[in-house]
Amino acid sequence: MSTNREPNTVIHDEIVPANKPWSHVILKGQVLRIIDLEGCQAVDTLFYNAADPVERYSAQDTIRAQGAPYITAGTKLLSNEGNVMLTVIGDTCGAHDTSAGACSAEANTVRFGHHTKYMHSCRDNFVLELSKHGLTKRDLVSNINFFMNVPIEPDGTLAIVDGVSKPGDYVELRAEMDVLCVISNCPQVNNPCNDFNPTPIRTLIWNG
Repeated sequence: MSTNREPNTVIHDEIVPANKPWSHVILKGQVLRIIDLEGCQAVDTLFYNAADPVERYSAQDTIRAQGAPYITAGTKLLSNEGNVMLTVIGDTCGAHDTSAGACSAEANTVRFGHHTKYMHSCRDNFVLELSKHGLTKRDLVSNINFFMNVPIEPDGTLAIVDGVSKPGDYVELRAEMDVLCVISNCPQVNNPCNDFNPTPIRTLIWNG
């Protein structure tokens, strides 16, 4: 589903380079659009209650409430306290993962070998960006992987395969409370989630 419109009240417009983190507070009623500029770029994302970051996005509660494993238009993103944090109001891609987690030194080592241990990861990006808001690695929780294609195999395991997002695909979320959004524009080059070539994304925020 797409809103089929361009915002005319943009208050924030930023290109996030490949491999880099980003964060911004989105006020209740405002809309965040995340654009995959070149296609096939995973965008790892966390949300926190801006007034009290002890309340944060819960993948488990979101999946259970909607009875489906993927994020798409109409999905209400729930917090660990059962409150709706954001609603997905537009999606030109189709489905987004919230089960596979974020790449890290530890995960890279296990999956791809010890030579990948010191490669930059989403966990590194998250920790760096969270520190700007007085948060630490203890505040990391399960994230959303926008534009990441993670089918569930017949045996229940998750597979990370070629992405399906096209250049210009986007997802739009309306904040239902004041939220802090923290993004890692995924630097992974060892699996096809970024087509082995991380690329920039664009973030827009406007008043709804």
